Amino acid sequence: MSKPSVSPRPARFKTDLHGGAYLFSFPALFRDFTWRIADAASARVLCIDYRLAPEHPFPAAIEDATAAYRGLIAECAEPRHVTFIGDSSGGGLVLASMMRLRDEGLPLPAAAVVLSPWTDLALTGQSLTKYGLSDPMVPVELMPRAVEAYLAGADPRSPYASPLYGDPAGLPPTLIYVGGDEALRDDAVRMAERLRSAGCEVELEVWPRMFHVWPMFARILPEARAAIAGIGTFLQARLS
Repeated sequence: MSKPSVSPRPARFKTDLHGGAYLFSFPALFRDFTWRIADAASARVLCIDYRLAPEHPFPAAIEDATAAYRGLIAECAEPRHVTFIGDSSGGGLVLASMMRLRDEGLPLPAAAVVLSPWTDLALTGQSLTKYGLSDPMVPVELMPRAVEAYLAGADPRSPYASPLYGDPAGLPPTLIYVGGDEALRDDAVRMAERLRSAGCEVELEVWPRMFHVWPMFARILPEARAAIAGIGTFLQARLS
């Protein structure tokens, strides 16, 4: 990971944690999405190429994500100039990383955005069954194998693996997008409820008829471009 250059004026950073079930990484496929988000939020993008399972199981990903954040605020950015964004497993990793940073006593980023977050590795969401066959982006039948590879025997209800089972008190303002017809809908909805019950500022948007991580398809979907515009508005209002 290259060190971000220091700007004479305060720089805004968007720290991106990609999806891929903690097993896959396709950085080139995320470029179209990340530049659009950077433009919408008027921020620089720092994409974290965290270690992947099965070679590097839990908690390697969260160790890499939190280390990157600590390095960023130590070298060239204040927490109030930083936001987290993540999709799918990266969305769960955003929430888990913030919980760990809070538990370590570190200042948290200004805000977070999670898209179709995977927050429950115990796989208890009813939407996995209800929409599992209709969501083209989530191979529900393979999810238990992905969990096994990532956790390598760790408890799927560990808060740092499944933030749904953690205490989110003190986390920064969070925007959650999820499709109305996607397999991880319940992971997002229940996480929003947890945040709200803990007194956190949270905005949940369930987009009708949308599938898993649809904002990635901004080149072809007007709904994706509208979602990115909404993310930009949310972040612009919270970045100083």
